[in-house]
Amino acid sequence: MKSMNVIIVSDTHMPRMAKQLPEVLRKELLGADLIIHLGDWQTKDVYEELKSYAPVTGVYGNVDEPFFIEHFNEKLVLELESHLIGVTHGHGKGKTTEQRAISQFKNENVELILFGHSHIPLHKEYEGRVLFNPGSPTDKRKQSHYSFGKLNVKANQPLQIDHVFFMEK
Repeated sequence: MKSMNVIIVSDTHMPRMAKQLPEVLRKELLGADLIIHLGDWQTKDVYEELKSYAPVTGVYGNVDEPFFIEHFNEKLVLELESHLIGVTHGHGKGKTTEQRAISQFKNENVELILFGHSHIPLHKEYEGRVLFNPGSPTDKRKQSHYSFGKLNVKANQPLQIDHVFFMEK
């Protein structure tokens, strides 16, 4: 049974926070079947670079240029190997980023909610769903490490998702 290797990134904020994607991320992208970006790409160059590795999908964030608003949605439900995955950036007013992400999919039967915006890595279960924020590979703010996510998808198997933490950007 083939598995699908998905790399999850968010909040790249390029070129403001980095001139290029970190080497550890670029190495992981070489084996990607799909890349999901959770918004705040900042410029189209990030999209162009990512799609040179693998197909790219995702959502726009609150600091993205018009290209992203024209070509991506604020929210997305992906079906990968019969798994439903909710994708959003998580920005907005009121509530926490996590609460906004959850509320965007309250009427959807997703098993995994991917969101960004806060730059704070998160991996937890909430009411039978997995919530996952990959953090940022280029702008760790007050976090100890830069980070992104790796998702392994197989039909009829539980989703496997983990953070990749690293120090050098």
